[in-house]
Amino acid sequence: MTPQSSSSAEVARVSEQCELVILNQYYFPDVASTGHLLHELATEVASRGRAVSVATSFPCYGPRSTWQACAGHEMSEGVAVHRMRTTRLGKDRLLGRLLNSVTFLMPLFVRQLLRRSEGRVFMYTTNPPFLGIIGGIVSWMRRHDYVVLLHDSYPQLAVWVGKIRPSGPVERVWHLVNRVMYRRARETIVLCDRAKDLVCSAYGVDPDHVHVIHNWADPKQLLPLPKEETEFAKQHGLDSRFTLLYSGNLGLYYEFASLLELAERFKIDDDFRLVFVGAGGKRDWIAAEVMRRGLSNVIMLPYQPFSSLNDSLNACDVSLVSIAKGIEGISFPSKLYSSLAVGKAVIAISEIGSELQRMVEGTGSGIWVPLGDLEALEAAVRYLRSNRAERAAMGVRARAAMLQEFTIEAATTSYLEVIDRASRRHRR
Repeated sequence: MTPQSSSSAEVARVSEQCELVILNQYYFPDVASTGHLLHELATEVASRGRAVSVATSFPCYGPRSTWQACAGHEMSEGVAVHRMRTTRLGKDRLLGRLLNSVTFLMPLFVRQLLRRSEGRVFMYTTNPPFLGIIGGIVSWMRRHDYVVLLHDSYPQLAVWVGKIRPSGPVERVWHLVNRVMYRRARETIVLCDRAKDLVCSAYGVDPDHVHVIHNWADPKQLLPLPKEETEFAKQHGLDSRFTLLYSGNLGLYYEFASLLELAERFKIDDDFRLVFVGAGGKRDWIAAEVMRRGLSNVIMLPYQPFSSLNDSLNACDVSLVSIAKGIEGISFPSKLYSSLAVGKAVIAISEIGSELQRMVEGTGSGIWVPLGDLEALEAAVRYLRSNRAERAAMGVRARAAMLQEFTIEAATTSYLEVIDRASRRHRR
């Protein structure tokens, strides 16, 4: 083949590549972790010469102090971003979250009905949880190739936190909606093996069309730093104290009770600190418990600006990752990847046999502790506190595992394979 014909073939191949359209309620610079992950995915896709656009809302996930001014339409790092105006009520109350979701979904549904679908694959996330049903309905009316990206599985999560009654009418209808959403999707992407099992067993989806792709962290933005050199540690008096850090969503489906019990055991130890950074449905409960127990060794701080995230994540000796009982497969803590990226030893708290356990023990990046085993948790803390060399070695292994297995480059390649497969299935 001559150079000219080779070039023509390459142009033809690129012209056949579909545009990726990402739909998610939250997107950078909102503080939601899913918004940041999708921003990194979109910009990486754009850097490879692929067309990519995003439909989202204006920032509203975190406290009002975290909201940043954004344009309704903008081209950012090769990504076309369209933000829709919605209500922006507090998400920690059910009514506020519901109104935010409805005012996002309704105009988006109209937009999807009217916009051109040819040459595009739409990726519906589960933020809000029933977002993908728009794809299912539109695909009944005309061609609409779409993929579902499952972050948190509803109604399972709503049942677990007690928002809806088990086996009640809401749950049954929700399962029917999900069945339509997943069965009409070209492909589905999940974050772990347990989530794949859930989708296939609950909704009768062919396992060949459900793909496990782990989340990631950006090794260029999140880099290991000595705790003593971080401004965050100096500002909060952590530079000379042994520090455990939980940074992220203080939501209902993470384990915090054992961490507060742990802090109580170290109550008279002035060289111990437990730091919570973030917001969520359990923040007020944690704050009330800290006050009730008189835990002066616990510090609670709001979400940090993204520009200083690397500094704050490094301001600890050990990074904490947890997931509550019964949540495995329904949700997965993405904070694990940022902990690996900054090269901190990890203490992971989860059920026996969980994927979190396998990942932490398999990479040698920290110590796994069974849920509810306070003696094992205290032993892990004391071991890491007294073995600085081993703590550092775990951090090195954590960073190496992230670079080898959990990078945006590897994830993007896997995502694009699924997106192109969704498009090819229709052409065949």
